Amino acid sequence: MSIVIEQPVEARLVAAAPRMPSIPATLHYDRRDPFAVRMTFPAPATLEGVEVCWTFARELLAAGLHRPEGHGDVRVRPYGFDRTVLEFHAPEGTAVVHIHSSEVRRFLHATGELVPAGLEHLQLDLDHDLAELMRDAC
Repeated sequence: MSIVIEQPVEARLVAAAPRMPSIPATLHYDRRDPFAVRMTFPAPATLEGVEVCWTFARELLAAGLHRPEGHGDVRVRPYGFDRTVLEFHAPEGTAVVHIHSSEVRRFLHATGELVPAGLEHLQLDLDHDLAELMRDAC
């Protein structure tokens, strides 16, 4: 069984520079980091001209399908019948993208098949992670 899920999505860029009407983006989930999802944007869609990846809680993405969620760098909220808005706040500016809620639901369903919500902690190897931290500290 795969431990990584990658799903391409079409994001409609609402506010950012350079302005592009829609961009291909990718949602990522890795069972080794079970609480997080990543959304990657290609270089042409970013201010820096390099690929940009945002990491945020899977739970934030799921809750944002139903009500506004988030108070930090990433905020998610429903918009209309089948759109989800993701806001990405950085010192350089804010990017606001719309994606189809059906794509978000499909992605979350796939991640739930891999690691059910509420059981993420079973994927963690705290002894190994602590050993890695201690090794790096020496």
